[in-house]
Order: sequence, then C-alpha cells, then structure tokens
Amino acid sequence: MTAMADAGAYAPPDTPLDVLHEDHQILAVAKPAGLLSVPGKGAHLADCLMTRILSAYPTALLVHRLDRDTSGVMVFALTPHAQRHLGLQFENRQVRKTYVARVAGRLTPATGEVDAPIMVDWENRPRQMIHPDGRPAQTAWRVLKASDTESRVRLSPRTGRSHQLRVHMLSLGHPILGDPFYATGAARDHPRLMLHSEVLQLRHPDGGRGMRFRAPAPF
Repeated sequence: MTAMADAGAYAPPDTPLDVLHEDHQILAVAKPAGLLSVPGKGAHLADCLMTRILSAYPTALLVHRLDRDTSGVMVFALTPHAQRHLGLQFENRQVRKTYVARVAGRLTPATGEVDAPIMVDWENRPRQMIHPDGRPAQTAWRVLKASDTESRVRLSPRTGRSHQLRVHMLSLGHPILGDPFYATGAARDHPRLMLHSEVLQLRHPDGGRGMRFRAPAPF
C-alpha cells in the first residue's frame, strides 16, 4: 500500500470560511484540518481552501500553504502588490510562525532545536526524510505540558520545508499524534493530525506595520 493510500480518501470538511482578518490588501483565515490548501490532481481533489476563498474573494492570490491535514492560520493576498510583498517576507524568513502539536511520549529536554536537512523520499512520495543532501531545515520546540504518553509542544520553524515539523518530530522519536504518514500504532490512532498553525506574524504590505493573526488550537 502506498503512503498516499495510507493517508485515506479525500473527504474535506463542509465548513464555512473562518475569516480572522480582511482589509484592502490581505485576508487571514483559519484552515480546517482535512482540506487541501490548493487543488490536487484530478476532479476529486478540486475542492480546496483556495477555491472556496476565490468564490468569495475573486482577487485572492496564494502566498503560502499548509499541509492538508494541518489546521490553522493562512494568509492570502488580495492584490498583486500584497502577494509580492508577503512572498518576499516568507522567502526571507521574516514571517514568524508558531504551531501547537501533540506528540507521542514525553519529549525531553523541555526546549531544544532540530537542525536537520530534509528532502523528498522518492520511493514513498509525498513522504519526506532527513538526508545530508536535503535542504537546510531548523525547528525550535518548547514543551507546554507532558505526561508519560504524550507531550503538548509549541513548534517554531525557522525554515519552511514540506512536512518539516512532522519529520523533525519523528527524528526525535516523538511523532505527531494522528500523522497518517509518519506515526505508527497507537500514535497514529487519532481522529486527525494533531498539528495546528496557531499564530502568524508578518508586516502589512501597505505601510509595513506588524500584524499578528491567531487561531486557537481545536485540540
């Protein structure tokens, strides 16, 4: 069975847009878990957050993505200027992203950082893996609460590689609970991937003032 088959059939949630902020340049929304950020290949993967947003905001433009199974804050541009401005902020690592996750086991020490390059696992796409030939990737973590069976952690990625948080937590021996690609056994037996983009901080394209968007974790 392939990794994609393991991830299950696509059944996106039928929920209304959760708008956190909108103005003449940008739109911030909370993406639900299970919904693609952009369309996949094939008509059965056409429903996505981008399509839903375009139906209400026809000028919306993509700036960044979240994995299908990850929930939380996403920002869209409403003008080409905003898309360029925000895109440069992401490219230059000027956007601060904070995630909340539940991981298997007691993560120790309470704080730390993973600095391990990531590349695609070609034989098991879309899985990624740590490899010396991969692209640099850094993730800082802080334990918020822990028991013998799981830890609630705050994750701050310094880079934005595909599946970065999921692969880095796995590398520590603490996969994110409910992960259809990287968790196994009891750690996988959860109703969703326990990963949520809680806070996104950036500069507004019109004037550069600091903006902070937050969507509390639903778990």
